[in-house]
Amino acid sequence: MEKQTYFHGTGRRKTAVAQVKLFPGNGAVIVNGTPYEERFPDLEHQRTILQPLMVSECLGKYNTVIKVNGGGVSGQSGAISHGIARALVRANDNLKPVLRQNGLLTRDPRVKERKKPGLKRARKAPQYTKR
Repeated sequence: MEKQTYFHGTGRRKTAVAQVKLFPGNGAVIVNGTPYEERFPDLEHQRTILQPLMVSECLGKYNTVIKVNGGGVSGQSGAISHGIARALVRANDNLKPVLRQNGLLTRDPRVKERKKPGLKRARKAPQYTKR
């Protein structure tokens, strides 16, 4: 059996799904074929993406190739973070307590609530008139 060349992790957030591959390397992060700085120009999203690597002190050790689809930029950056954390645990099991402590392995269950009949949105009701 040949040696595995990468570690895989799937991350989810809202309706976004990210498939992450970690390769031993110099720290490049590629999202859908482009560098993550171009795809996520907002610093907050960049920080979210790199958080698992910073917390586990693996920032320059792995090259990351990510395929992400669905959702918006916020959901996608959260999904990428979740996927990277899961892939890091596959790469090194000793990182699990650190990532768990920072809440990076837990899937964020918050999704958009469905619209209910008789209401304008999920909870907004039409204005009440007495007469």
